[in-house]
Amino acid sequence: MKKFNIAVVGATGLVGRKMVQVLEERKFPVEKLRLLASAKSAGTTIVFNGQSVDVDELTKESLKGIDIALFSAGGAISKEFAPHAVKAGALVIDNSSAWRMEPDVPLVVPEVNPQDILKHKGIIANPNCSTIQMVVALKPLHDKWRVKRVVVSTYQGITGAGKKAVDQLEGELAKRTNVEKKFPHPIAYNVLPQIDIFVDGGYTKEEIKMVNETKKIMGDNSIEVTATCVRVPVTGGHSESVNVEFKKPFKIEEVFELLLKVPGVTLQDDVAKSIYPMPIWSLEKDDVFVGRIRRDETIANGLNLWIVSDNLRKGAATNAVQIAEEWIKQFKMQK
Repeated sequence: MKKFNIAVVGATGLVGRKMVQVLEERKFPVEKLRLLASAKSAGTTIVFNGQSVDVDELTKESLKGIDIALFSAGGAISKEFAPHAVKAGALVIDNSSAWRMEPDVPLVVPEVNPQDILKHKGIIANPNCSTIQMVVALKPLHDKWRVKRVVVSTYQGITGAGKKAVDQLEGELAKRTNVEKKFPHPIAYNVLPQIDIFVDGGYTKEEIKMVNETKKIMGDNSIEVTATCVRVPVTGGHSESVNVEFKKPFKIEEVFELLLKVPGVTLQDDVAKSIYPMPIWSLEKDDVFVGRIRRDETIANGLNLWIVSDNLRKGAATNAVQIAEEWIKQFKMQK
C-alpha cells in the first residue's frame, strides 16, 4: 500500500491533536508525519504510533515534500499558507472557514457528497462542526422526501471554541481568580446565545455558516435554513434540535427504518427507557447520534430530530481524515 507524507498544521490545538489521534486510530497510511504550529509551540512533542514527534514552526519551506496537509490553525493561517502547500504539491484539507464558500473549493462530508472531492484544485474544505452532523442525518431523508425548510437550534460544547474556552470554564468552576476570558460572559452555569461575531440582520457568523454550508454540501440551494447557535457549558459534543419540513409526505416508521441503515448514523430512540442522544455518549465516537424522532403536528410534512456528535471528531478531525481516505480511494479508482 502506498504511504503518504502528512502534515498537521495547528498540531498543538485541540483539533490538531485529535487529527493526530485519529490518523493513528484509523491506521492511515502515513510514511512521514510532520507536525507544524506557531513558533511559540515549536519544540513540543506529540506521540504518534508510539513515537514522539517534534512540532516544528510552520513556514513556507516546512510544507515542501508533503502529500496531504491537514490544516486546523484558523482562517488567517489557512489563507496565508494553504496556497504554498498546494504550490508545493500537497492536497490541503482545511478545517477553517477560510475556503468553504469559495466556488472552486469542494465542501465535503464523505457520507453526503464524496463525489465532490475530485473537483478540487488543491484545497478541500472541511465544513463547520454543527453543519457536518446535521447533514449526515438529513441527506438520506432529503433524498427520499426532499427537504423544504430546516429550523435548527444548537447546543454547542466549549471545545468548539478551543483550549482557551475550556480553561475559562474550568477556571470559573474552580472559582479561580484572573481567569482568561474566551467568552464575553461567564460560561459556567450559563448558556450564551452567541457563537462567533454578529453580522447584519442580527445573526452570528456561525448561524450564517450553517445556512450556506448546508445548501452547498447538499447541492440544493432551494433548501431554506434558519439557525440559532448557542454555547453551553459542556466540555465535549454538540447537540442540535432540528425541525424539518419536507416537500413530500412521509411515514414516521419509514424515517426510523431509513436512519437505521445510514452509514455513520447511530439511532438512539427509546423514550420509554429514557434513551436518546447525549454528548456524554458521543464522546470519542465518530458516529452521528439521532433520536427524539417525532412528527411535527403543526405542519403537513414536519419532523423533529435531536442530533448529537463529538465535535472534535466527526465535527472536525475525523471528517478531515475521512476526506483524505476517500480521496485516496477515488484517486486509485481513476487510475
